[in-house]
Amino acid sequence: MFRVTQYLREIAHPIPLGPARRPPGPVVIWNLIRRCNLTCQHCYSISADKDFPGELDTAEVYRVMDDLKSFRVPVLILSGGEPLLRPDLFDIARRAKAMGFYVGLSSNGTLIDEPMADAIAQTGFDYVGVSLDGIAATHDRFRRKAGAFDASLAGIRRCKARGVKVGLRFTLTQDNAQDLPGLLALMDDEGVDKFYLSHLNYAGRGNVNRKRDAFLETTRSAMDLIFETAWQAVRQQQDKEFVTGNNDADGVYLLHWARQRLLVADSVAGLAERESHLRAKLAQWGGNSSGVNVANIDNLGNVHPDTFWWDTNLGNVRQRPFSEIWQDTSDPIMAGLKARPRKIKGRCGECGYFDICGGNTRVRARQLTGDPWQEDPACYLSDAEIGLAEPRERVPLPTPVRRTGAP
Repeated sequence: MFRVTQYLREIAHPIPLGPARRPPGPVVIWNLIRRCNLTCQHCYSISADKDFPGELDTAEVYRVMDDLKSFRVPVLILSGGEPLLRPDLFDIARRAKAMGFYVGLSSNGTLIDEPMADAIAQTGFDYVGVSLDGIAATHDRFRRKAGAFDASLAGIRRCKARGVKVGLRFTLTQDNAQDLPGLLALMDDEGVDKFYLSHLNYAGRGNVNRKRDAFLETTRSAMDLIFETAWQAVRQQQDKEFVTGNNDADGVYLLHWARQRLLVADSVAGLAERESHLRAKLAQWGGNSSGVNVANIDNLGNVHPDTFWWDTNLGNVRQRPFSEIWQDTSDPIMAGLKARPRKIKGRCGECGYFDICGGNTRVRARQLTGDPWQEDPACYLSDAEIGLAEPRERVPLPTPVRRTGAP
């Protein structure tokens, strides 16, 4: 995850560079259930509204939680499918809170009626992320359910009314990029605390629909809007948070954007010093952390480097503790992800900002080339912007296509 607001604040109010803070354990995104009441186009878990056999029961979940706590995992994000369909969700969440985890909930929002909102507030979730794919008809089309947008928005409002921190989660594709301004306006209108833009990753139904991944120029325009909106919030000292995910080139693009938009056009004082400071802070972040600081446990107990690696099974928590699985580098994928620096090929390996991005997302490289260590084809920066002296032939993205009638 790239914390846009955090780094823009470093321009406005620089904090001296200190020692790099290494999380004691990975953030664990836990797909407790695969069942979902929706069948979204870009679902990485390919969920459906049916029961999936073999899922961890409550006692097994508790045993895993004990191991995660002893392994110093700081954050649990409870996800699905739709986690609100799991009968013991609130028991699990209450136990996690009592153990000292930061506990987030990732939901589509459609099931958050008044009693459900009460339960969410009483449980004390630290954060609830609700996915929206656009405004009204766009969202309903992506979610394949009429009225899904209105139901999700009602759920957001109910959580906000109870003082629950809520964020909007938006997956950018060529078919919904035009709705991004409307969603940012909705964030303002509804007083939403956080906005998370996810670049499409090629997994599950997201892999099936990758031909509709946003064009590179569309991605740049979207990021320009996110950066500008976040910068205005920083300047106005608004308590809003903007983050992005699944394309670590965002950190490099922010450095270019800041240089052109802020440090030059706005004549921010101390140009060279602030640019150098931002560069150092971004390098300290280091980019992609799949297999290092981000982990995934699926509904069956299989462990993956992150939520988009469901075809890479590192082990199962029924057979081995998560803490043991996560430290095992006998798997070549985990060995490669944990290597510092990672051994990445192509233009990513030659990039002058590799220390910021870390080679970006390995799933896209593997899906398109069969090689997880090839360059990420969704890097939207030019060869000149990443410091290559000569243009390089790139791994091509699939040809984007539009469906008839799509806006």
